[in-house]
Amino acid sequence: MSLWNPDVDHRLNVRIEEPSGDPEADLMAGIGLLAAVRDGEVPAALRIYRPDPTLAFGQRDVRLAGYPLAVARSLEHGFAPVVRKAGGRAAAYHRGTVIVDHVEPADEAMMGHQHRFKVLGALYAEALRRGGIDARVGEIAGEYCAGEFSVHGVPGAASRTPNAVKLVGTAQRVVSGAWLFSSVFVIEDSAPIRALLDDVYRAMEIPMDAATVGAADDLLPGYSTETFIADLLAEYAQHAELAGA
Repeated sequence: MSLWNPDVDHRLNVRIEEPSGDPEADLMAGIGLLAAVRDGEVPAALRIYRPDPTLAFGQRDVRLAGYPLAVARSLEHGFAPVVRKAGGRAAAYHRGTVIVDHVEPADEAMMGHQHRFKVLGALYAEALRRGGIDARVGEIAGEYCAGEFSVHGVPGAASRTPNAVKLVGTAQRVVSGAWLFSSVFVIEDSAPIRALLDDVYRAMEIPMDAATVGAADDLLPGYSTETFIADLLAEYAQHAELAGA
């Protein structure tokens, strides 16, 4: 039985993908998968991919006076600007990050909304701890796209940063009959993301401390996306049957 729904035995179809070259299409593929799972066309799935450079704005961002300037800043940094249907404020992705879309059917999908944030945030922190990252659930002051169940990492003796950094942002989209829990894990090469988010948040006049933007390999040099994906699947395997992994 799974953490996120103890009344159901879970089987997840693991889909490890490569980016298509169209960041907006890659983002929207999660929404397409949600509809397919809802309609019974495909089984519950765990979709994993490392994206091309993308800046995903939230729905609230597009209403800000500084949004056009933020889009321009994104393009200057070489990140494709897109608008996502789930989540809060702007978040940046590139090939050193991992996107995980966890999609399942559910008769009463909204009822487990808050519970999923809590238990999947804990699962993701545990997956990072498998690799030696001191990961914890909870918002840190000044983080971008702030969330109660974000996952942050605490520096150790070998870390390249002296402060805690955000490592995982999570968001949900719920429709009648299914839910999508989408997460971005920042694993490698935080510098381009930090520079971009600093410029974009300034453009939109949203307070953000750029020092909270980091990656897992800032905390543990040598940690890689490949290591993380293996650890993530090992952690999921404690709570669900994985097919195709």
